[in-house]
Amino acid sequence: MFLYVLACLLCGLFLLISLFLHKRFTYWERRGVVHDKPTFLYGNLREFGRTKPLVQPFRDFYMKYKNKAPFGGFYLFMRPAIVLFDLELVKDILIKDFGNFPHRGNYYNEKDDPLSGHLVNLAGPKWRTMRTKLTPTFTSGKMKFMFPTVVHVANEFVSVFKDLVEKEHKVNALAMDTQETVIEIKDLLARFTTDVIGTCAFGLECNSLKNPQTLFRRMGSKVFTEQRYGKIMNSILNAFPELGRKLHIKLTHDDVDEFFMRVVRETVEYREREGVQRNDFMNLLIELKKHNETEGFTIEDIAAQAFVFFLAGFETSSSTMGFCLYELALNQNVQDKARAEIQEMLDRYNGKFTYEGIRELKYLQQIFYETLRLYAIASFLLRKTIDDYPVPNTNHIIEKGTMIIVPVDAIHYDPDIYPNPTIFDPSRFEPEEIEKRHSMSWLPFGEGPRNCIGLRFGEMQAIIGLVMLLNNFKFTTSKQTQIPIQMNKKCYLLASDGGIYLNVEKL
Repeated sequence: MFLYVLACLLCGLFLLISLFLHKRFTYWERRGVVHDKPTFLYGNLREFGRTKPLVQPFRDFYMKYKNKAPFGGFYLFMRPAIVLFDLELVKDILIKDFGNFPHRGNYYNEKDDPLSGHLVNLAGPKWRTMRTKLTPTFTSGKMKFMFPTVVHVANEFVSVFKDLVEKEHKVNALAMDTQETVIEIKDLLARFTTDVIGTCAFGLECNSLKNPQTLFRRMGSKVFTEQRYGKIMNSILNAFPELGRKLHIKLTHDDVDEFFMRVVRETVEYREREGVQRNDFMNLLIELKKHNETEGFTIEDIAAQAFVFFLAGFETSSSTMGFCLYELALNQNVQDKARAEIQEMLDRYNGKFTYEGIRELKYLQQIFYETLRLYAIASFLLRKTIDDYPVPNTNHIIEKGTMIIVPVDAIHYDPDIYPNPTIFDPSRFEPEEIEKRHSMSWLPFGEGPRNCIGLRFGEMQAIIGLVMLLNNFKFTTSKQTQIPIQMNKKCYLLASDGGIYLNVEKL
């Protein structure tokens, strides 16, 4: 009798799960929205992490349906989502009707996992309050304030780079088997941006340029290379965040959490005790704490914002710089023109690197923007619908709680927007060319009230690094350079599969 009842219960449970999954995976079919048939558990992302990088499913989907509808139905594993095709609709959701799409829908747990309660993840009034508090710290004036700190690290970077080039050149000369001096630049660039962000966000001399195994570098890398949970679990947490919080589920590794919280506490306590003032982000956060103590700007808030500043700054900027140097190695005429512009700027400023001088490098900025088009590190934007949303000029309604995907990479590779989109061409970002395109056709930093708050710093950091490198070295391809470059199939952010090897010649 017991076995019979148990069998009935199991059959009933199996039937309920089957009905739930059937209803979930026929969501777009029942609404008459263009879509591809999903696979069990993985939705439309079955090949992600196996045979394709994350950008590919969205790019393929966009190209398949962009001329058939303003948006399409997609399955983020088990979550129904919408992929936008029409740029006017993108503009509506990111800007015009932002009030209905202010959240990204990321899982976070401030109580058990304080580092996850940062600006990128926060939702509701807490996000708006935090954004308002932090916005003044990323003005052009504040960038000028931090400029000398970045240049100081960049000078150290050039010194380390020169030593490495000379060492490799001597080794090759002794071996007499090649005239090339091949350097793996991806790791070096990550060490540079780690030291920049570590200094600006935490006020610490990380010294990862000279010591690649420094604890700061290892802890930062661990966040990207060792996810606490797999793709399915992360999808479930994003779909059912309240359940995750009730179960006290953390995303941050315990040792990473302990390290960054300790560093922030010790830094804040030392600076407040000794009255230390520095040209960095941590100083600005401490000032916020002083002026907002009654509003609850806590040490956990400081740690979370410094943490995301570090993560967003070192990985995205170093990857973009790596891709940029790769393209410059393939396009020597572009590299030569950029170097000439840098030398002309230095002549105007008597050989000194100044904030004003860096901002005058318009061609290098075009190179940077074209790199971000070809290699959008965050290849899509996420938004979550608060209330039912009637889609303009259609009979469709996006239901409350639905995830919205803006396929940044796919838009950047749309041949109707960018002819010959796989070709590296900085002239696309000449002012008159930008004017010809829709304002939503280039979105590496997002757009609207929830765009990347640190975009000015990210651009400044990358441009300074590129200026220093191009002024001291020439980059060409080598036998070890991967052409065309392949992308990592397991990363959520766009990243090369392995290192980026270039031949480097000291000027």
